[in-house]
Amino acid sequence: MPSIKLLPDQLISQIAAGEVVERPASALKEILENSLDAGSTEIAVSLQSGGIKQIKVTDNGGGIVRDELNLALTRHATSKIATLEDLESVASLGFRGEALASIAAISRTQVTSFHPDGKYAWRIASEGSFLSDIEPAALDAGTIIDIQDLYFNTPARRKFLKTENTEFGHCEEAFCRIALSRPDVGFLLQHNGRAIMRLAAGEARKRFEEVLGKEFAAEAFYIDESAAGLRLWGMAAKPTFSRHARDTQYAYVNGRFVRDKLISHAIRQAYQDVLHHDRHPAFVLFLELDPALVDVNVHPSKTEVRFRDGQAVHHFVFHALNKALAAPTGATDLPSQQATSQSAAPDITYPRFQSNMELRAQEPAGGFYQTLFGGIQSSPAAMQGGISTEEIMTLPQAANSSTETAPMPESGQEFPLGFAVAQIHGVYILAQNKFGLIVVDMHAAHERIMYEKLKNALDSSRIATQPLLLPVSFHADRLEVATVQEQQALPENGLAQLGFDIAVLSPTTLAVRSVPVMLKDADVVALARDVLNDLRQYGASRAFTERRNALLGTMACHAAVRANRILTIPEMNALLRDMETTERSGQCNHGRPTWFQVTMTELDKMFMRGK
Repeated sequence: MPSIKLLPDQLISQIAAGEVVERPASALKEILENSLDAGSTEIAVSLQSGGIKQIKVTDNGGGIVRDELNLALTRHATSKIATLEDLESVASLGFRGEALASIAAISRTQVTSFHPDGKYAWRIASEGSFLSDIEPAALDAGTIIDIQDLYFNTPARRKFLKTENTEFGHCEEAFCRIALSRPDVGFLLQHNGRAIMRLAAGEARKRFEEVLGKEFAAEAFYIDESAAGLRLWGMAAKPTFSRHARDTQYAYVNGRFVRDKLISHAIRQAYQDVLHHDRHPAFVLFLELDPALVDVNVHPSKTEVRFRDGQAVHHFVFHALNKALAAPTGATDLPSQQATSQSAAPDITYPRFQSNMELRAQEPAGGFYQTLFGGIQSSPAAMQGGISTEEIMTLPQAANSSTETAPMPESGQEFPLGFAVAQIHGVYILAQNKFGLIVVDMHAAHERIMYEKLKNALDSSRIATQPLLLPVSFHADRLEVATVQEQQALPENGLAQLGFDIAVLSPTTLAVRSVPVMLKDADVVALARDVLNDLRQYGASRAFTERRNALLGTMACHAAVRANRILTIPEMNALLRDMETTERSGQCNHGRPTWFQVTMTELDKMFMRGK
């Protein structure tokens, strides 16, 4: 058996480099973090062949004094920490004293730096384990780190690198992560002599737009919440801007980009009620807390962290983001007045014309409209938003009178979603607000409204029930019958908690005696079958915990107004008013959008007005 012996320093550095410098992008990240720690306000990056041939970073930071240049390329030498107490509360991005030494061990590296306390700039070079003498250089501020021929002395490792374009893509991503974290710093990225990205120092929102694109900026909302020494700020995209992959997810802890399962889980939990199926949210979020409450010394890459109180952090991140996502539809969802000032008139007048629904409503008694709605009378109160969706459906019926044309609102009244003017194919509601046209998917919107009301009712244990005048019986299989019997035997009957009273009439027959008031107009049999199916598959305990929202979503879908149902103007306006006061009303339960705004400017472009 071979004897135990100490490894040479060069081999130790090359082993360490395997963890720290996985690819050119890893080296770039470490150098950029050093530049930021040095107080740089301008950083320029130049790459050749995706960073394989050259990575050159120039900054205007504080620089390195002559006598410390050789230490900069030595393992475990750093200016960031000196004691265990420093390590336990480290606030700088770098602190391990490994990165530059590991990079120098597998490349040809030059470090040129000017320190304000010295008269000249100085340069030191390395080639693997060999360090050159320190010599004077021409530089008036900051530091230049020039890394060439990465992995020149570890050819086996170099074989694992991908194509130039792939490696540059990783370098660009590392550059963007750093640039997003410091909007107050100017950045320049060049590749093969061509400028790729130039970012001037400025405010955070502008930097997010420059890096992530105008579409993200237009579809994202700003968040800034603080509590108990924690702060979460940044921008998160609306659920309608969800992605197929996690390619627009940037989470930072005290300015450091991290991949943390706890934070990721909290963000997914906040979005789960509004995100469509397997889509992923887009965000750039910054968590700030006392450095002593987070351990960043978990992995050499420094992208993993551990929180001293992970539960508190998870709770805070979830509730801060959930609060922002739960905001009802309002003015913040709509375009700014400046964006539409060229086309939108200061005083909005609503045209007095009869829509197709109103014309149908004027058929003689007993016509199609009378059969469907029983002659609901138009109500000025409904137009003002004083009647809820449920109330308007229970207005007194006038079987022998036709529905009058609904009076249009006065020009001084304003609501975020405006006022309904028409309905298209029994599916979409058209409304007019001060910005232009609103298009609403009535089923999706009503489904969200009913879903949120069911959630609130279940949370307060007050789901009101509606006894059926005549119980509805239906043929059931043995599993459905057994599920009802099991629920009736439990101290907390899951069916009763949901507002259902279902009785067993025979081994193959069930009877629904009462349903939740909000679902009284739904297909009772289909609704009962779906609820029983969830209770049978997951049990009452799981159905009311992890499956709770899915179960309530199923119930809400049954309760929502169906496509091809003709609505009156008061009904449409009641739906719009409910949307404005309902949390998350911008998306249905499956994450699809419930409405869109088309501004007057956009309409003018469609018709080439002003050209």
